[in-house]
Amino acid sequence: MNFTPVTWSSATKISQSGGCVQDSMDQLVVLSLGNGDLHRGFTTVTAQVWESGNPHPMKFTGSLPAAPELADLTKTWQLLYNALYQRLAWLVRAHTQEDSFEIQEAAVTQVSEVEFSDLCQRLADSLNAWLNSESFRNIDQQLRTQLEPSEEIRVIVETNDSQLRRIPWHLWNFFAHYRKAEVALSALEYQRPRQPIVQPLKPKVRILAILGNSKGIDLSKDRAFLEQLSAQAETQFLVEPQRRELSDALQQDWDILFFAGHSSTQLDCPNAPIDQLKGLLQLNQTEQLTLEQLKYGLQKAIDRGLKLAIFNSCDGLGLARELVAWHIPQVIVMREPVPDVVAHEFLQYFLTAFAGGQSLYSSVREARERLQGLEGDFPCATWLPVLCQNPAEAPVSWQSMCRQASVPADALPIPGSPIPFQLASSPLGTAPLASTPPASPPSARPPLAKRQRRLGMARLVFSASLLVTAGLLAVRALGLLQPLELQAFDQLMQLRPDEGLDPRVLVVRVTEADFQQLGEYPLSDHTLLRLLKRLEQGQPSLIGLDLYRDIPQGEGYLDLMRYLRQQERMVGICKVASNTDPGYRSPPGMPRSRLGFSDVLVDPDQVVRRHLLTLDPSPTSACTTRYALSAQLAFHYLEAKGISAQFRPDQSLQVGNVVFKRLQVPTGGYQKFDAQGYQVLLNYRVHDASAELVPRVTVQDVLQGRINPDAIKDRIVLIGVDVAGMDRHGTPLKADPEANREVAGVLVQAQMVSHILTAVLDGRPMLWVWPQWGEALWIWGWSMVGGVLIWRWRSLAYPGLAASLVVLGGLCFYLLKQGGWVPLVPPALALTLTSGSIVVYRLHQHKS
Repeated sequence: MNFTPVTWSSATKISQSGGCVQDSMDQLVVLSLGNGDLHRGFTTVTAQVWESGNPHPMKFTGSLPAAPELADLTKTWQLLYNALYQRLAWLVRAHTQEDSFEIQEAAVTQVSEVEFSDLCQRLADSLNAWLNSESFRNIDQQLRTQLEPSEEIRVIVETNDSQLRRIPWHLWNFFAHYRKAEVALSALEYQRPRQPIVQPLKPKVRILAILGNSKGIDLSKDRAFLEQLSAQAETQFLVEPQRRELSDALQQDWDILFFAGHSSTQLDCPNAPIDQLKGLLQLNQTEQLTLEQLKYGLQKAIDRGLKLAIFNSCDGLGLARELVAWHIPQVIVMREPVPDVVAHEFLQYFLTAFAGGQSLYSSVREARERLQGLEGDFPCATWLPVLCQNPAEAPVSWQSMCRQASVPADALPIPGSPIPFQLASSPLGTAPLASTPPASPPSARPPLAKRQRRLGMARLVFSASLLVTAGLLAVRALGLLQPLELQAFDQLMQLRPDEGLDPRVLVVRVTEADFQQLGEYPLSDHTLLRLLKRLEQGQPSLIGLDLYRDIPQGEGYLDLMRYLRQQERMVGICKVASNTDPGYRSPPGMPRSRLGFSDVLVDPDQVVRRHLLTLDPSPTSACTTRYALSAQLAFHYLEAKGISAQFRPDQSLQVGNVVFKRLQVPTGGYQKFDAQGYQVLLNYRVHDASAELVPRVTVQDVLQGRINPDAIKDRIVLIGVDVAGMDRHGTPLKADPEANREVAGVLVQAQMVSHILTAVLDGRPMLWVWPQWGEALWIWGWSMVGGVLIWRWRSLAYPGLAASLVVLGGLCFYLLKQGGWVPLVPPALALTLTSGSIVVYRLHQHKS
């Protein structure tokens, strides 16, 4: 499918009553970064330049190298930014449900403005060094050659990488040389929204203004600024509306959607893909919702002509992502939490310029730059506003929103926009297969001798069992049964008897109560050092620090780093970088022999069932240690007892006399999974049918001396956060019902440590599986059982089937107690399907 780009001259200059002015841009630059991220680089970068009056763009190509330092600086800037404004008492830190999403999970509580200013400069220098790299220089030089500083320029950066969208692109020195240029963000794929054939002629711009939850902030000024536009705009205010009220209002014709109140962006990990970002709005004191929950109303508003959305609220990139996916022309958001004063000043400056006739881009730049006067009190205020643009739509102006559309939008080129649709390709559909004609009924059969009938039925049972087994094995190989098999595994794990607590491991939990009593969030370096020294007095065997300490956390950072380097009992953590996560660096100066990665393997249902022992990270990763935290702790503990870990010639890991058999694809119920690193099945230790397997104490218990030193002596002590919503993982075991089987990550690490120690020191069996051929025979055998039951014991068939299923479950449970994970779901299906097929065959035979 081809789309003809429209000419720049097609951006007609329409004059309405009231003095509409020209609203076209002179030059447009579309910088497409393609796929990649700051840790892998961008192999193909293109820049297209569209000039006024020319229907054909110029195109330049280049690439950008990996820039892990820029990624780290951006992440650090976010942490320190939140910490600085927490100290300035404007960031909401309430621990109530309605405000909890304003709190950053990895916030820093102590930071000086001097350090923050230095970090900002380093971030700007790193960004410009990256964009000045040799592989990108061709694009940079061509842009500076072709563009005129005297003309208005809009620069659209196309990327789906969430971290790149948080980068302050206005710091690129290109914008210092081109004073009439402004940057906007775009996704890699976009298309025009469908517009109604005829729109009513509107003398005023129509604005729907939503004033959401105002707890802790002043929304009266936002309302006042909008009310000042009464001569030029018709504004409907919804003050702390209910969801239904807002949904009904979206059904009308609007030009601008405005929101002020509390909002945030949720994401699974710091470098999540753009399609995983979700925006949250607080409509009122009790109700918060995502834009997905307003999807149909918002799509209707866009289809009816909504051109611009303004979210004068905190952390709106997730909101922009969802609206852009629904093809809204433009969105203005704040990339981070925003102070009240900054939000008010930006809105006033922007509305004055935009309603006064300036273009959208120049209005955003003017309003953003005028915030510099506030940066003495609110550093980086000019970094906050972000414009997101749909390149398939013309940049909106105040005057253009009063226009009359007389023909379908699809039949005309888009005024002012040379960019066509940009769609993902999709394969052609496959024509449906013709249905197979029904088989002819079997001809009448002569009476058979009893022996012949038995032989015929035996053949039928044999054939049916083979067909059913082959079909199930094929379905199983595709991974379609894997979710059911994993759920069955969990149920059997929960039925195992209580094994008691592991006396070799102690967990020190950092709880919400600790944060409140200490007045710190997160645990400061000074407090952590006090905690470690108290634990050292109890003479533990090892201390595993399941807390990231790659950057300072309050006061005492140097003292803590010195202590960690000197104490041989300390084992720290880091996180290996991945495609979606930049990772976390190790505490500076700690040797690799006392470092372990914190990464765990999570199944699609968010449950940890596999134990990752070793991994070969990339040399450029933030974390380069080869062993997991649990493995480092267990191996050091065993080494002190004269038991060493080594790889045998066949590359299998042997610890003492125990061989940890590496998982291969497929293994047991796992038919499809990522087999990276050295993985084994995690044999959870059961206590009270929950995830608790070791004694647990809190930070305050240790600091206030409420635990006996003997409870620490010679144990492996793990320190980690145990707070709802932070570092939680699902387990096969029953946890708190309100936590949905999720437990703190430090408890999962403790399970892993105990898993190794009990296998080596106590002879506790490792989890094992049969080879594939053995499992196939097991499934086929139960398929035969189902067929034989129907054939030989017709009168007791159904009770027999029920009893067989009970026996099957009992055998699987018994074997699991011995360490054997044998299939449960496939043989149960085989037994049922084979017996059912025999019943259907007999009924068909009886009717014929």
